[in-house]
Amino acid sequence: MRILLVEDDPSLGATVQSWLQLDGYAVDWVQRGDSAATALQTHSYDCVLLDRGLPGASGDQLLSGLRAARDVVPVLIITARDTLADRIEGLDLGADDYLVKPFDLEEMSARIRAAIRRHGLHADNLLKHGNIELDSAAKRVTLGGAPIELTAREFAVLHALMLRRRQIVTRAQIEETLYGWGDEVESNAIEVHIHHLRKKLGAASIVTLRGLGYRLKEEHA
Repeated sequence: MRILLVEDDPSLGATVQSWLQLDGYAVDWVQRGDSAATALQTHSYDCVLLDRGLPGASGDQLLSGLRAARDVVPVLIITARDTLADRIEGLDLGADDYLVKPFDLEEMSARIRAAIRRHGLHADNLLKHGNIELDSAAKRVTLGGAPIELTAREFAVLHALMLRRRQIVTRAQIEETLYGWGDEVESNAIEVHIHHLRKKLGAASIVTLRGLGYRLKEEHA
């Protein structure tokens, strides 16, 4: 899953970005409102963390623009504006949640998960392929009913494959899921994640189509 972090405080931004990456998200971090507008026009995000006071364009302007365009991406405001009137104003602008600085990082993660779940009510959070089941809300995978322990990035790779389980998933599509702007991606990183998934799910569980990408093994095979 991919998150847009819009925060102009360098220290807080770096801390939140690192935390969310450890939580398994790809994170694009921008420090200006106009940069955020460009990112939102050119990429698809599962959630936006948005400060209200930003250079270039305010968080309020960005949020109002998103909702006016009927963009329903989950938005969590992160701000130092802590009065009841501020909270009401932010929620009325269209925010899904409101976090006041300083906030607990574990609580932030829980609120992100809750917002994404709410927006996924009409989506299929439980994906099945053969004897593999993946619960995207609970971040849980089972094989033949038995739980399988995956790292955050292994889970993200498997999720990408199961979302497109009847299609070929390219290396670029997987990298888009795993990594944010500026992340250093080792040349064999995707192959390593695929290798680990095969060890846990079965050697034949993922098929490599050289020069094209990857797909899950056909269910009837």
